[in-house]
Amino acid sequence: MFAARGFVGASLQDIAAAVGIRKPSLLYHFSTKEELRRSVIAQLLAHWSNAVPRILEAASSGEEQFHAVAEETLAFFSADPDRARIILRELLDRPDELSSLIELQVRPWATLMSNYIRKGQEQGRVHADVDPEAWVTAIINLVLSSVAIHSSLGRLAAERPSKRASTSTIPPRLIAEIVRVARSSLFVNQQTPAVDTSGRTE
Repeated sequence: MFAARGFVGASLQDIAAAVGIRKPSLLYHFSTKEELRRSVIAQLLAHWSNAVPRILEAASSGEEQFHAVAEETLAFFSADPDRARIILRELLDRPDELSSLIELQVRPWATLMSNYIRKGQEQGRVHADVDPEAWVTAIINLVLSSVAIHSSLGRLAAERPSKRASTSTIPPRLIAEIVRVARSSLFVNQQTPAVDTSGRTE
């Protein structure tokens, strides 16, 4: 509801009804709507603090790391596009507040990604002119924006645009193109990865 209506437009009464509880029960867990909003955002951002370092450590090569992080990121947001929408809303509506959360939750793994890019540059696998921090920022923006506004712009990629086209499912071809753009801009010798019908890279 925060993603679809914004913080002001989503009432605690409607949220409680959607969960299947009474408003006082919701307020028992979150004393204010503001507290609930902060919890939602913190939970979304905290996912990356846990997931990305684990992925980077598990993958043995730079390209495996790229593939694993791309798969995790796209799967996470395409599974529920509202995740991307609410983050974009918060970035636009409360940039100062979200900046502090980004520093806490996102910067550590963004720094890890940047360091892996520099390592790849030293090994000649990554384009020498890539700016690591700027690349990570641009790709985060690409993923968030592509998923969040798919319901509007997604029809441009449809062979036969239709008002009835699904707006909740991110098509595999869009996911594949995001991966291709990110990969080709990073690796010197890149190959376009396959994408299965679920939209996850292989």
